[in-house]
Amino acid sequence: MPNPSLFSIKKQIYNRIAYLGTVSKADLLEHFSITSSSMTRILEELLAQGLILVSGLGTSTGGRKPILFQANPSYRYLLGLDISRISSSLGLFDLQLNCLSSVCWEMGPELSPERLIELVGQETDAMLQKHNLQCEQLLGLGIGAVGPLDAQTGVILKPEYFLSDAWSNVPICRLFEERLGIPVKLDNGANTALLAEHWALQDEACKNMLYVHAGVNIRSSIMSGGQIIRGTADTEGAIGQMIIRTGGRRLGDKGNYGALEAYVSLPSLEERVQSQLRIGRESSLPSVPPEHITFSTLLEALERKDTFVREMFLETASYLGVGLANMINTVHPQYVIVGGALMNADPIVYETAVNVARKNIYDSSSYKPTFTPGILREESVMTGAALQLLQDLEI
Repeated sequence: MPNPSLFSIKKQIYNRIAYLGTVSKADLLEHFSITSSSMTRILEELLAQGLILVSGLGTSTGGRKPILFQANPSYRYLLGLDISRISSSLGLFDLQLNCLSSVCWEMGPELSPERLIELVGQETDAMLQKHNLQCEQLLGLGIGAVGPLDAQTGVILKPEYFLSDAWSNVPICRLFEERLGIPVKLDNGANTALLAEHWALQDEACKNMLYVHAGVNIRSSIMSGGQIIRGTADTEGAIGQMIIRTGGRRLGDKGNYGALEAYVSLPSLEERVQSQLRIGRESSLPSVPPEHITFSTLLEALERKDTFVREMFLETASYLGVGLANMINTVHPQYVIVGGALMNADPIVYETAVNVARKNIYDSSSYKPTFTPGILREESVMTGAALQLLQDLEI
């Protein structure tokens, strides 16, 4: 019977090797309070299991060059799926989180849960064939999805703004397990995105992070002490209900009056542009009924440097900056990752949101968080979804 404490530390040692990429025995001993002989035994066990590999020799500090270890990328493989309102993406990853293949689908009215499951099944088969892999080599499928959802039961509850009406109370984990025959794990896309960005950062000193995604609605996740903060309810979209203007507008006759998402979201931006066009604002936008103006149309006009459209985007970015400052002043993160369709529209939109946030941070002379659009960006949700499975790997 294995010693429980050694079994636990074995998993921790593997996780650290996987996170750092390459590491020596001496590096590991600095981090773990175990004897050199115990560390040697655990490394030998991990090598014998095929979980890690010898990747070469490090730089000598006076004696022999140290042996470097890395996670074996081909020990098993992972699938990561991002389910959002605009598109859904599937990726095949090795155990170093290198994306071997990926595919993306637009979430049109015809893309019901059943249709997406079938497409994912077909693409999984194609990816396995392309890389000469067997289904038994997959650890499972991780899903990062739009909330609200119940991660414990694997159910997507009642997400708003899906073009298909079928995305309500969907037992997504069970359905995928039946189709693929592998374990499936579900979490909010904002959480999986933050997990992936933290992994990609490879800065163990960074333990407090904030992730905000501004798109069809506003999604957020907070990391404190290296762990994702999880409340008693699914609150991925709660930031959107932060009141930034008392007695202000409401989005779609739902939610709080003066809520952030009433000023910062794709539906809000479209609605405000349409309202201005109805009263005669000049613009290079197509001469169509205002209600036909969509976010895609606005992106094209922004690229043409349309003055009115640019003004509306910057106003939206300024409101987001206020919301960011409110959250930053509450949780004081080291890193603030800001992404999503609105922020990716043009660099000036991202820069405006960040500048407004910086100006409204309390005691900004001594506290200066780092702002970034992220390292993985659009791939962060599906990468983090796969990472969930790696973290749960039993060894």
